[in-house]
Amino acid sequence: MRVVVQEEVLDPYKEIEHHEETVLESGKHGGVVSFVGTMRDFNDGEDVSAMNLDHYPGMTEKHIEQVCQEAMDGWDVMDVLVVHRVGDMYPSDPIVLVAVWSAHRASAFDACRYVINYLKERAPFWKCEVTKAGKKHWVEHNSKDPGVAESREKAV
Repeated sequence: MRVVVQEEVLDPYKEIEHHEETVLESGKHGGVVSFVGTMRDFNDGEDVSAMNLDHYPGMTEKHIEQVCQEAMDGWDVMDVLVVHRVGDMYPSDPIVLVAVWSAHRASAFDACRYVINYLKERAPFWKCEVTKAGKKHWVEHNSKDPGVAESREKAV
């Protein structure tokens, strides 16, 4: 398992390739399921032009590692990679990568869904959005996702 929180621009496909080349044993996994979350240009009915994502270094990584371990304990997966951006972002920027390797696709899909859903609910990040009108505001809650309730049923 590898968890990275960084300010640098995220290239999710290079991250997956690098992880496969340096960490995983070639030929042992049957597939990789990945999710790339990008910044939207809207939220709660407002047009958004920028966002700053803040966190507590050390605590945030530990929290994400716990969620990844829950996924590894709950499904038959070989490895989990999470790379999450912090700092200033703009619409279409990749914010988060979750990648899960497994011998079979079902476990990889389920574990990936679990990690991203719980990152949205439990990871200690704080969002400050800037609207196109220049108004700054802290986001009090994440957007609802109907998939979250489904993945809770499988939770460890």
